[in-house]
Amino acid sequence: MTLKAAPVRLSTASANFDAEFKARLHWSADADAAIEKVVADILADVQKRGDDAVLEYTNRFDQLGAATLPELELTQAELKAAFDSLPAVQRDALQSAARRVRSYHEAQKKASGESWSYRDADGTLLGQKVTPLDRVGIYVPGGKAAYPSSVLMNAIPAHVAGVGEIIMVVPTPKGEKNPLVLAAAYVAGVTRAFTIGGAQAVAALAYGTATIPAVDKITGPGNAYVAAAKRRVFGTVGIDMIAGPSEILVLADGTTPPEWVAMDLFSQAEHDELAQSILLCPDAAYIDRVQAEIDRLLPTMPRAEIIAASLNGRGALIHTKSMEEACEISNRIAPEHLEVSSSEPQRWEPLLRHAGAIFLGAFTSESLGDYCAGPNHVLPTSGTARFSSPLGVYDFQKRSSLIEVSEAGAQVLGPIAVTLAEGEGLQAHAEAARMRLHKI
Repeated sequence: MTLKAAPVRLSTASANFDAEFKARLHWSADADAAIEKVVADILADVQKRGDDAVLEYTNRFDQLGAATLPELELTQAELKAAFDSLPAVQRDALQSAARRVRSYHEAQKKASGESWSYRDADGTLLGQKVTPLDRVGIYVPGGKAAYPSSVLMNAIPAHVAGVGEIIMVVPTPKGEKNPLVLAAAYVAGVTRAFTIGGAQAVAALAYGTATIPAVDKITGPGNAYVAAAKRRVFGTVGIDMIAGPSEILVLADGTTPPEWVAMDLFSQAEHDELAQSILLCPDAAYIDRVQAEIDRLLPTMPRAEIIAASLNGRGALIHTKSMEEACEISNRIAPEHLEVSSSEPQRWEPLLRHAGAIFLGAFTSESLGDYCAGPNHVLPTSGTARFSSPLGVYDFQKRSSLIEVSEAGAQVLGPIAVTLAEGEGLQAHAEAARMRLHKI
């Protein structure tokens, strides 16, 4: 039987478009009850038994057969050896990508991550002190695929922010260690690395064990069990986001070679069956050409079955009345990755308000952003780009307000505070301010 990928065809001119569109977008981030129960039990067990529980679950799920948890820590020498073992072309690619990612995040830190202060007319100092987190944990997925790029995108901004320790966890099913992932940890400056994954790794990072230190924040994507665990430990530690399936939305005006657009849709669909790839275009004939390229190229893809399942289950080719309407629909979707595949990308960019990352022009494939352009590829999914941002230096910093009230300033601010505190019925607040007023 020939494998087919037929994303649903929709038109904004249809009377039923809104209902059909919403049905295609729907995806629930809620973990099912069975996953929640398993995760809750693992977290509680790791919190109670520490190393022993982490080792037991890791041996069970990843079949490693380690005798002690310290055996699952990767030394800096092992990370360097993995880097040295790579072909020169892979070493160069890792270092080039790391340089670009580091340069981008250093610029980001200068733009928004510095402390500042000023004094007003009465000599009162007001400002903000920016300090890095002491220790963070980065979760790197392992299993269906290895993601050295995720190491760079999580560790480098933490390093640029000035985080003291970066603890990496990565599952290695049956003990298979990916040298590119280990080499990326070496290049990115990971402090310590452990070959553990799943909910038990999240628990170890959140609560700490005899071997694995507790962290202040956990970043990085994982499967449903990892997402459920991150959700549960939030509050004990910070987290970056609850990541849903990967998404790409392509706004096309019909000027880009259709095979490029078809392959860009594939680039998200190949992640997993729940990934979503959508094309918005005002040219119906062009949409037909993209579908023809999907049919032609699909058999050449190593992950063709996953791509077909994704496009058939969640993909869409949507005919719009205009590029302006396509931009409006894009804002409703708030996609993780947004490609403006147009001869005039700068014309449409001002109309786009909600997206994790915006890729302007036909030559800016989303895959370049995933690996080496520089901006972070850890992006908000499932419409959360309406209110959240890509992972960045700011995720590894915290801000403390600075207030130094002068004697003169206390005379100005004191009466205001007294009035408001008494209005709230908080007499000690009022008296604390009143005591600092000059007696008349």
